[in-house]
Amino acid sequence: MERFDVIIVGAGISGIGAACQLRRRRPGRTFAVLESRDRIGGTWDLFRYPGVRSDSDMFTLGYAFRPWRGPRAIADGASIRNYVEDTARAFGVDREIRFGHRVRAADWDDTAAQWTVTVEHGGELRTLSCRWLALCAGYYDFEAGHRPDFPGEQEFRGRIVHPQQWPADLDHDGKRVIVIGSGATAMTLVPALARTAAKVIMVQRTPSYVVSQPRDDPFAERLPGWLPSRLRPWLVRWRNLLLTQASYELSRRRPEEMKARLRRGLRHALPEPYDLDTHFTPPYQPWDQRLCVVPDGDLFHAINEGRVEVVTGRIDTFTPTGLRLRSGRELDAELIITATGLTVRIAGGIRLSVDGVPVDPGRTVTYRGVMLCGVPNLSLVIGYVNASWTLRADLVSGYLVRLLRLMDRRGFDRVVPEPPKGDLGDRPLLDLRSGYIARAAAALPKQGKRSPWLIHQNYLRELWPLRFRPLRFRPLRDGILQFRRRAAPDHGRSPVDHDRAANGSRTNSPTGARGSP
Repeated sequence: MERFDVIIVGAGISGIGAACQLRRRRPGRTFAVLESRDRIGGTWDLFRYPGVRSDSDMFTLGYAFRPWRGPRAIADGASIRNYVEDTARAFGVDREIRFGHRVRAADWDDTAAQWTVTVEHGGELRTLSCRWLALCAGYYDFEAGHRPDFPGEQEFRGRIVHPQQWPADLDHDGKRVIVIGSGATAMTLVPALARTAAKVIMVQRTPSYVVSQPRDDPFAERLPGWLPSRLRPWLVRWRNLLLTQASYELSRRRPEEMKARLRRGLRHALPEPYDLDTHFTPPYQPWDQRLCVVPDGDLFHAINEGRVEVVTGRIDTFTPTGLRLRSGRELDAELIITATGLTVRIAGGIRLSVDGVPVDPGRTVTYRGVMLCGVPNLSLVIGYVNASWTLRADLVSGYLVRLLRLMDRRGFDRVVPEPPKGDLGDRPLLDLRSGYIARAAAALPKQGKRSPWLIHQNYLRELWPLRFRPLRFRPLRDGILQFRRRAAPDHGRSPVDHDRAANGSRTNSPTGARGSP
């Protein structure tokens, strides 16, 4: 059985980032990146529908240790995938990736202090082992998106396609197209399809908040040429980070003011008279669900030119020539795209167990949004829902490297967060009210109402605990993380808790190295 210090699951933007952090800061560590697909990129390799792009600026979506230097702030999917691939190559981690390796199960052996990972490759199962398991496979099912069953689908004579399984041979030129959905995917698809389709109709049950954002960052373009090349992306990154956080805070603290600002932007972008109340005014507050970004107002331009129509209402049934709404209106189409969302799947669908006892992620609580209580030597990457995913992915990977360094220096071989005492709440890990989150609430790990059980959705607040809080010169005082090392065979030492070990003392009392999964 091959043995590694760290196994990273996923070669997307999170997994490559974690691998690069290990290579940069812990060069002596052995690791492997297991990727079920055949290419680097994760999300940015999976989605191939027209117009696929980032929905946040690349200066914050890019890695802090290798800033984005491309010409676009809102980049297309292929450019993002190339950036991730180039980063892997630059740090030499592309040689550590094992493609076509799908992780099926992982079991922690507390006696051996290691994970046994079951991997499927080429139709055969094999096992690997590691000291630490880093789950960087995202939060949704790569195999299939959410696809509700609509009445009368079998009657429709055209083609029905989900964006997650976009066929390479799909021809939409000159056709009437219906896109069902109002999320980020629909907002991306609709203006892209409208360039060559005869007509595109976006059918939404409820509207989303939509804001236009420049495709090229005007602040970056205005920076003087004499600034050092290393300083320019850093300035743009922090400026955009602070503006995004300020927008989110305004939305949560003064939602009516934020709604008024969004409405003013829509009023300027759309023709008069346009029914904003019906088509662009959601029944929830800003950032209860993600805001949708349209670069350079491309969706609004398509509406103004008559190439796109937005229809709000519930679908009654599909018909042979399109679909009929409950209002009685019939819409004709030759192609229907069901941009109806993702299917949430935490930990890449891996069956986790601790000493043979299955772990149900939905019944665990996260420690700082990094580890699962009761599960030793395991981390997972969950990004921000109100900002670029990579901002938090960088913090989590950096925290993991610091934790591994501390364990090496103190001689620990395992660490586990103790489950919280008392009722801390049962908030889902992803703090949104979107439909795909609600559907998966029971399967998602929970977070509490206060630190260290809460993801703050604020990069500035998490910089201290995840990046700068000293782990080297003083012990952790939260009493939650429990560190242990195997007893030396000639001394029969008892487990050592971190607070005492960091001060150079020993104890004979157990620390509870493994809580209930």
